[in-house]
Amino acid sequence: MRTTGAVLHRVTSTLLKARRIITKGSQPILPPLQLYRRILREHKNLPQLQRELGDQYLKSEFRLHKNTDNPLHIVGFLTSWQDYLGLISKGDWSEATLTSDVLEKLSPDQVVQLYELMKETEQIRTGEINEAASKSME
Repeated sequence: MRTTGAVLHRVTSTLLKARRIITKGSQPILPPLQLYRRILREHKNLPQLQRELGDQYLKSEFRLHKNTDNPLHIVGFLTSWQDYLGLISKGDWSEATLTSDVLEKLSPDQVVQLYELMKETEQIRTGEINEAASKSME
């Protein structure tokens, strides 16, 4: 999310349009830095392993999208992360599932990334990563 004047202007105008479209009762899209900080604060309420994984993933994704200048992509990115913030702040994160509609909208790269994330979380949950780390230290 590059902060050049023209890009900032396009993003701001797109955010304002998106806010007008948002239905009553939903929150307006938060600015990137404010959203990032609020998610990190909410991660403090997660169990240690989920917190570490969530923090790493959040930081990685925001770094990867730092230089994005497509306003629609930025709005989609921020909206998705804001939905995630709502999910973890309510405590519904452990029971959340992806709908088939959301899964169909993902690109092949996103599906691969999601699958790799799922495998890594399964390894963490079953303790395979901790066992492998302790063996490599010996």
